[in-house]
Amino acid sequence: MAATSGVSDGDKYRSYLTQHELNTTSWMAGPPNYDVVNKLFEEGRTKIWPVGSVEEEVQNLVKTWEMELVHKANPDDYKTLDAEKLLIVVNGKKSFTLEEVVKVGGSYNVFLHTSLPPSLRFYNPDTESYTASQTAFKNTFPRGFAFEILQVFSGPPQISYKFRHWGYMEGPFQGHAPTGELIEFFGTAIFELDENSKVVKVEFFFDRGEMLSGLIKGEKTDESTTGVAPETSGCPFMS
Repeated sequence: MAATSGVSDGDKYRSYLTQHELNTTSWMAGPPNYDVVNKLFEEGRTKIWPVGSVEEEVQNLVKTWEMELVHKANPDDYKTLDAEKLLIVVNGKKSFTLEEVVKVGGSYNVFLHTSLPPSLRFYNPDTESYTASQTAFKNTFPRGFAFEILQVFSGPPQISYKFRHWGYMEGPFQGHAPTGELIEFFGTAIFELDENSKVVKVEFFFDRGEMLSGLIKGEKTDESTTGVAPETSGCPFMS
């Protein structure tokens, strides 16, 4: 498995975030900082995995993979994945190469991809840019959207696991007022690693409506969720 242990001068749950790497890596919107969402994670997680356990290693790998995919601007800087081979598949439907992830506006739009008619979409990934999507969810979840491993079914080279994501809707979303409520959903995923322990294929299985439905419970307002530059946002599933 790729190196995923925390380091003394970096993020405790994500590798490759030492001060040297923060300074020498090309970032999409500046170096990420996960202090706020790490606090949410520690306060709200239901599992505390032993150091060195396969569950801890998988949890850190997924968080590190997400960090690289969302925040690193140069594929040459990727450590956990093979940029040329990577495929992301959501709910057994459309698969995305890394080039296609960039083309559709980043990970949010990949994970929330839908075949629903545009008139039925209260979040339309076809019309949201990378910056707009990152900003919208950063504003909605100012403390982040935390991720934890609930169970690991198999280890590398084909890792399968069950996960939980959660956060608090403390900001508006697509014109809906914040409710302050806990938003959470559950799913499973499969990570396929090659002979170099690099991620080459990822499959996610979850109900996108389980999360999005909670974001439109607030009263409809005229307040927009766009216009603020993203700082420490990330994928809705790992950051």
